[in-house]
Amino acid sequence: MTNLPPRRMLTLTTEFKSLSQQKESTMHLIVIALLIGIIAGLRAFTAPAAVSWAAKFGVLSLGGTHLAWLGATVTTWIITALALFELVNDQNPKTPSRKVPPQFITRVVTGGFSGAAIGLGLGNLWIGLVCGAIGAVIGTLGGAAFRGALAKAFGRDLPAGLLEDAIAIVGAYLIVSHI
Repeated sequence: MTNLPPRRMLTLTTEFKSLSQQKESTMHLIVIALLIGIIAGLRAFTAPAAVSWAAKFGVLSLGGTHLAWLGATVTTWIITALALFELVNDQNPKTPSRKVPPQFITRVVTGGFSGAAIGLGLGNLWIGLVCGAIGAVIGTLGGAAFRGALAKAFGRDLPAGLLEDAIAIVGAYLIVSHI
């Protein structure tokens, strides 16, 4: 037994629970931001489109922040159009590798941006930004290796690309639905 008065003991217990909830909340943010970054590594505009839809439907609270515009109807449709264009363009054999600097940088930027938006909505923009950017690097390099292996297994690239599209879309939906 401790010699602390009951009121002080209750305060310490409450503080411990609060700290535990804070750590859990930070871990949730790290995982969600990292995963949305991985989606950006697979498809650069799928991650921001998913985040924009989450903001539009109120799943991600960005109202009153500098990123509140992500939830605007016009923004949602513009980013979605870019994501759809990317899905179609990715199937073109002349599309450059995602690992060349312009494509790689775009994926890291959109992953960091998407993670930052999630971080802003969950209370820490910087953790979201960093984890989103790291996730984008993982998604870019891992996605390229995964698609290459699938294309080799299928004997051609199109089925591999379509499967990767499906993974990116379903993954993005699952991620933002768990914010």
